[in-house]
Amino acid sequence: MGLAERLRAVREAEGVSLDDVSTSLPAPAPVPARPVTGPDPLLPVRERVSAALAERLGARLFDADLTSEQLSALVVEEVDTLVRELSASLTATERRRLVGDVVDDVMGLGPVQRFIDDPTVSEIMVNGTDTIYVERSGRIEESSSRFVSETHLRQVIDRIVRGVGRRVDEASPMVDARLADGSRVNVILPPLAVDGPVLTIRKFSRRMLGLDDLVEHGALTRSVADLLGAAVRGGMSVLVSGGTGTGKTTMLNLLSGMIPEEERVITIEDAVELQLLQRHVIRLESRPANIEGRGEISIRDLVRNALRMRPDRIVVGEVRGAEALDMLQAMNTGHDGSLATVHANSPRESLSRLETMVLMAGFDLPLRAVREQIASALDLVVQLERGVDGVRRVTAVTEVVGMEGEIITLSDLFTYDSRAAGGSGPGRLVATGVRPGFSDRLAARGIELPAAWFGDDVEPAGRWRTR
Repeated sequence: MGLAERLRAVREAEGVSLDDVSTSLPAPAPVPARPVTGPDPLLPVRERVSAALAERLGARLFDADLTSEQLSALVVEEVDTLVRELSASLTATERRRLVGDVVDDVMGLGPVQRFIDDPTVSEIMVNGTDTIYVERSGRIEESSSRFVSETHLRQVIDRIVRGVGRRVDEASPMVDARLADGSRVNVILPPLAVDGPVLTIRKFSRRMLGLDDLVEHGALTRSVADLLGAAVRGGMSVLVSGGTGTGKTTMLNLLSGMIPEEERVITIEDAVELQLLQRHVIRLESRPANIEGRGEISIRDLVRNALRMRPDRIVVGEVRGAEALDMLQAMNTGHDGSLATVHANSPRESLSRLETMVLMAGFDLPLRAVREQIASALDLVVQLERGVDGVRRVTAVTEVVGMEGEIITLSDLFTYDSRAAGGSGPGRLVATGVRPGFSDRLAARGIELPAAWFGDDVEPAGRWRTR
């Protein structure tokens, strides 16, 4: 019997199982909830145990010859011994929690590990060492978890960024990274963050959602889901627009999943988040400059390079700069059906933002020429919003019709009517009765759009709480 098996037998006999300890980042089992506010009563004991553990084990914590299970078993054994030596009076539940916390410190991400393992948490916000907020069901609440010190927090941050080959320090105090499960991470350090390091982790559902799930949750109606699916399969270019935290990446991922299996798809992101199920997918990720300020590969560089890779579709995670020009040119030169997201509060504003970003490319282009590029490249804008109650909704599906004089003409196909429920509900997404102008293009590809989709639609558009 090996070391891990012997320790497992001993711990289970004492009522402490290794299964209670998170030994990897994407642990599936949720952790029992703690009080939302107030100090953690185990924090002083944990500080003493962690300090004593580091002194006792030292370099063995980083021994490459030990497997994760062996290292966990070693930590469990030493923590049990230290708790007895410190004469700490703990219940069996507190003892299990203390063991889990220390193992999280050694092998996971410290106090935030329990929230990463908790499927009800969608976002984690660490504001320095003393404050950790989490988002559940669209609402933010303060947790009782704390970091032992700023050094402890910095160790967790370094563990995250090193895992994706990036760095963050006083010379480069901001970084975007990701966890092993694809969750998005942002870090900003002093002196930019005045009150201490700030760590933000945006999690994504481990279960792959589909448009049917959003219909079930009430985020959009069946007619809208069918229209979007038909538009993507038929090669219409779609721009997903919305503010921060409205679910743009989730919607982009769902729309990308509707791309036919036989097409070659290239995704371009700052940090890889999209999880496409097709086999013929190439994923590209930008790279920041090194410590000498060299080696940066921007989104724009990747878009240009993608055009040489024979893509059928290009999916840009977020357009935020000069890459807008290259993306529009790609859509206008044989890459119909490409997808992207942009931060904006309305379909009209999203096109205005694209205009601004195209001008950031440094070319002295007439405004009319920019607008003609946008009007000919895009077919649909899907607008998302997050209400004051934390609920995410599709609030508009708008067709980009073309140019009329100097103005891009838009046509709303579906709009969100907050008065449709008569004040007794969350409102409804309703059809305007306008049939999209690209219907004939879809029909040429064998995709018919039933007239019933664009009649009065009374299905509720209310609840979208899952990213």
